Amino acid sequence: MFAQFVLFDGFDPLDVIAPLEVLHAAGMLTAGSVRVELVSAEGAREVPSGMAGIALRAVAAPDPERADVLVLPGALGRMPGPGSTPAGETSPGAGEPAEDIPGLLRRALEGPLPEVIARALAHEDTVLACVCGGSLLPAMAGMITGRPATTHPSGTEVLAGTGAVVVDARVVDDGDLVSAGGVTSGLDLALHLVDRELGPDVALGVERILVHERRGTVWSARGPVPAG
Repeated sequence: MFAQFVLFDGFDPLDVIAPLEVLHAAGMLTAGSVRVELVSAEGAREVPSGMAGIALRAVAAPDPERADVLVLPGALGRMPGPGSTPAGETSPGAGEPAEDIPGLLRRALEGPLPEVIARALAHEDTVLACVCGGSLLPAMAGMITGRPATTHPSGTEVLAGTGAVVVDARVVDDGDLVSAGGVTSGLDLALHLVDRELGPDVALGVERILVHERRGTVWSARGPVPAG
């Protein structure tokens, strides 16, 4: 399994590092059958995260036709609220764009990233895995209308407003689209993918290495809907 993590300016570091370490550990347990790579839609570059002073280096551009999994993290920045400066505008005297999360996501979609996401969704052998606010990227681009997904609790109204079907679950598996809610749920999303693609023994091995047990029920479109 080859997984590419797509970095963009303002990404949340934990959304990347947590699932990356899960998949790296799975590779260690399976003689290197899982490989991970950091990429950005603009190609090889140093990509600043939303945490001051923290950056990761993308080594290449994404290749959705070659990757088995393309991971989209969310953004780390200010939450919008009453009196906040709209994204893209300058605060009085600041001279810099307001770094709120919706603004970071919108700016990420202004470049070549939407094409990368569209290619991943169009390729039947590629799984698009979205951590936290990462599911808002394809949603805001109008690419997952009518599809079940989850995101950080603070972003559910935005997700619903794009036409996606919001599911209140920690991890939502819709086949080639897998999404996870809050920041630490990236661990559980990656463990679910390891279980799904490599089997429970490898997933249990990774849990032992990380001293972390998966949390929550993974939702998928099967079984009866409970009454009431």
